[in-house]
Amino acid sequence: MSELEPLIADLALILICAGAMTLLFKRLKQPVVLGYIVAGFIASPNMPYMPSVTDLDGIHLWSEIGVIFLLFALGLEFSFKKILKMGAAPIVAACSIILGMMLVGAFTGHAFGWKSMDCIYLGGMLAMSSTTIIFKAFDDMGLRQQRFAGLVLSVLIIEDILAIVLMVMLSTLAVSKEFEGTQMLMSILKLVFFLILWFVVGIYLIPLLLKKTKSLMSDETLLITSLALCFGMVVIASAVGFSAAFGAFIMGSIMAETIEAEKIEHLVNPVKDLFGAIFFVSVGMMVDVALIVQYIVPILCIVAAIMLGQTVLSTGGFLLAGQPLKTAMQCSFSLTQIGEFAFILATLGTSLGVTSDFLYPIVVAVSVFTTFTTPYMIRLAEPAYGFLSRVLPSSLMVRLERYASTEPDVVGQTSHWRNYLKQVAVIVMIYSVLCMAIIALVLYFGEPLLARLLAHPWCEIAAAVLAIMLISPFLRSLMLKHQGTEFRTLWNDNHFNRAPLVAVQLLRFVLGAAFVSYILGHTVNWNSILGIFTVIAVVFVIIFSRRLRKESDKLEQTFNANLTQRERQQAEQPQFMKGLVERDIHLSTFIVPIGIEWGGHSLAELALGKRYGVQVAGIQRGQQRINIPSANTLILPGDRLQVIGSDKQLAEFGHTMETMSAEAALLETPQEMKLRRLVLSPNSPFVGKNIKESGIRDHYQCLIVGVEINGEEGLLTPDPMQQLLAGDIIWVVGEEANIAELESLRHIAD
Repeated sequence: MSELEPLIADLALILICAGAMTLLFKRLKQPVVLGYIVAGFIASPNMPYMPSVTDLDGIHLWSEIGVIFLLFALGLEFSFKKILKMGAAPIVAACSIILGMMLVGAFTGHAFGWKSMDCIYLGGMLAMSSTTIIFKAFDDMGLRQQRFAGLVLSVLIIEDILAIVLMVMLSTLAVSKEFEGTQMLMSILKLVFFLILWFVVGIYLIPLLLKKTKSLMSDETLLITSLALCFGMVVIASAVGFSAAFGAFIMGSIMAETIEAEKIEHLVNPVKDLFGAIFFVSVGMMVDVALIVQYIVPILCIVAAIMLGQTVLSTGGFLLAGQPLKTAMQCSFSLTQIGEFAFILATLGTSLGVTSDFLYPIVVAVSVFTTFTTPYMIRLAEPAYGFLSRVLPSSLMVRLERYASTEPDVVGQTSHWRNYLKQVAVIVMIYSVLCMAIIALVLYFGEPLLARLLAHPWCEIAAAVLAIMLISPFLRSLMLKHQGTEFRTLWNDNHFNRAPLVAVQLLRFVLGAAFVSYILGHTVNWNSILGIFTVIAVVFVIIFSRRLRKESDKLEQTFNANLTQRERQQAEQPQFMKGLVERDIHLSTFIVPIGIEWGGHSLAELALGKRYGVQVAGIQRGQQRINIPSANTLILPGDRLQVIGSDKQLAEFGHTMETMSAEAALLETPQEMKLRRLVLSPNSPFVGKNIKESGIRDHYQCLIVGVEINGEEGLLTPDPMQQLLAGDIIWVVGEEANIAELESLRHIAD
């Protein structure tokens, strides 16, 4: 127990500081993330005359766990499918922002005369905005329901993914001291390989696991299982060379496709809040006033570079992605900070010995400064847009809005060849990854186990047969999976299309044969023609096997069912939403808190449209979904309301609901039940009536639990038909106010 005492004392100190600061910042109506930063500075050794933490390594470990929980929760809410549904806008914006900010960072470092590696790493740090800080700021400011917030968080997810690629490239550059394209390409291919493998296998297995164990899944077991999967993926990601936070995000995005995602998110939130608070407190501990004073000029210049670079370059990136000027500015002003990935890159440069010692503390100070300014920059976006709209020529504003509202003519620009080749590429990529993963597992892990049971060369033959059996369903899909109507359209449209189509199909056969050849290469003598015939025979069996066809179709159907199960459970958003032309109108989800006065009232009685300008498009009540509810539909506590409105209307609606929830929580709870002894006087209105007729239960909400008959000993169990007489003693249970009302009757005496 003595070994744990410093860590427990440190935890107590940082939570006390965090609790006090969050109360203060809530009182001041400021984001609590700023309170965590201040709490960290107060609890750090850099703050004199105050108690400070002693085990910094322990706090650092807990902060890393906080990042894991934060990104796991982020993955639960923002899956890859949600990003794809938003189209190319987040991808275009993220790539533009990263490229532009890397150039800004490199130029800033060069202006101070720093060495090349410092400039390159600084550019990488400035390119990555803080997912956790923005995520928390949006939560605290009640902006999560606004349209621009969803776009910002999608861009942040893409930035996090690209940050992994950037880390791989910077690591390669640090080791080789020069750009080695082959090694970097292999590292990127490794990242793509594991992303596809984890996503496909996770979507196939995890929903099946949750479905099979649903009857055993209480809240406790679901929480433990979810965290086990999260940290299991963290371990796997770290083992193959990726960051722990990236593994947590991947598992969150996989579980986001399950029907239990919302419940898991609800269960994980308290744990995430605890460790997330420790993470932000640990960031505040890195503040060193002496160091800030020493490097104040570079720090302020880098802060200015982030502010100007993000507000100007990011606005341009979002405009390029087709967003209106107001949305582009709201997004760009939200990104004016650096965070956890900057710390990771700084640590990477320090551990590899390629960056100077001063770079890490400067980045920490810049992160703290920009964390403080983030909520104010978010609030500044709309006034800045108002100023620009007044200053810029009206013709330019019209062009910007027209560009943002222009929808591409998908039908006119779609090429059947492009769609066909895209479909083939996706099929080949997914099934090739699965085949390679299975081959690696069998030949490099399974074969040594078989060698303990079988003699050489039988163990190699058994491993080869096992590998071919396992990959055969995927190999068949790789070679024969159809491409929808595109293939038939191209085939029938023009005779000149047939030769290229046949060539593409032959290449798929050749790729499938290559996998078989690699496996059989362990057992077949390739100097003879036997090897070629063996490969052809195996491919022939795989292609024409009906059993493999059924197995392949079954696997694909299960995967597609798992991938779309959440969408099938939750009906598609109302069709009329697709016809909305006003970009500020969108759909958001709100949960009706328990205890608010709306519970039990109909939509007609609440008149939400008149009061807030919003419309309820759907209600999710447990497993029941009510689309386009009628005016007589009742709102019940716990309902998930799909509400349509503008950003301003939805924000007002959400704020009202939060206020009502807080007021309901402050209402006085029902009083504790009391037991009292009352003597009936001769003039009591209850005398001569039986217990049922007295109305003590119906009118005064009290219960007679015992009666002492006048002149008799003992307490009798009350009978509803028992007559009450003068001098009888009744024992009554009820709330204190109701009993006091009985006592106040002049005809009752103690």
